[in-house]
Amino acid sequence: MIDLTIIDEIILRSLKEDMPMGDITTDSTVPENEVIAARLIAKEDCVIAGTEIFARVFALLDPNVYVERLVNDGDKVLKGTIIMHVSGNSRALLKAERTALNLLQRMSGIATTTRRIVDLLENTSTKIVDTRKTVPGLRYLDKMAVRIGGGTNHRFSLSDGVLIKDNHIKASGGITQAVKRARAMIPHTIKIEVETESLDQVKEALEAGAEIIMLDNMTLEKMKEAVDYIEGRALTEASGNITDETVEAVAKTGVDLISIGALTHSVKAADISLRFE
Repeated sequence: MIDLTIIDEIILRSLKEDMPMGDITTDSTVPENEVIAARLIAKEDCVIAGTEIFARVFALLDPNVYVERLVNDGDKVLKGTIIMHVSGNSRALLKAERTALNLLQRMSGIATTTRRIVDLLENTSTKIVDTRKTVPGLRYLDKMAVRIGGGTNHRFSLSDGVLIKDNHIKASGGITQAVKRARAMIPHTIKIEVETESLDQVKEALEAGAEIIMLDNMTLEKMKEAVDYIEGRALTEASGNITDETVEAVAKTGVDLISIGALTHSVKAADISLRFE
């Protein structure tokens, strides 16, 4: 279930950014009552994400625009697949086109990347999770796209959970002190995660009572040693420059989670176009 309040806020802000005082090209060249039809076409193989968002952009500009979805979010489509039919007032379609495409293309790019990595781990129990390395203002959509691609969301914001990272450790005087202070502040329902870079830090985090231990930028050998030491007493999360080429080997160390910032921070938008008929 998506939150339309958040979705509409993102879309309206994006439309205002794109035409703060209207669309002078469209309004000066296209008759006011002109009607047209268009097809949304995949120009490469990809996983589709954001069809509801795409349709919502047109609905907010003109409720009379008709959008027929031919595929569902999460479907893997081939190059040349017609994803949707769109028809309605020509001015509305032209004004909404770029915003709708930008959001759909980005979400589909994220879903495609996520699905590719998730598929590499289909024979393991390790989950792929995202990070907070998202485009400011688009985190809701970025994380939605990760879920559509088969991944799992990490915390949505700084308000959602305790994640004690290297700078927190330095600023608070150490892992034990940081965990102790956090535990005194938070309710019992919130878990504490600690980022570690060595086996000594892993041992300290576990002794301090961390429920999740991040193994950051460790070698495969060190990671396996840490997982064996933890022995299920805390969830383990691998992080740090993990790629398609290394993700399977990381999963084989036995970690529960693998977090990958590249799912959202440097994703390539899917190549999708809206062609007027």
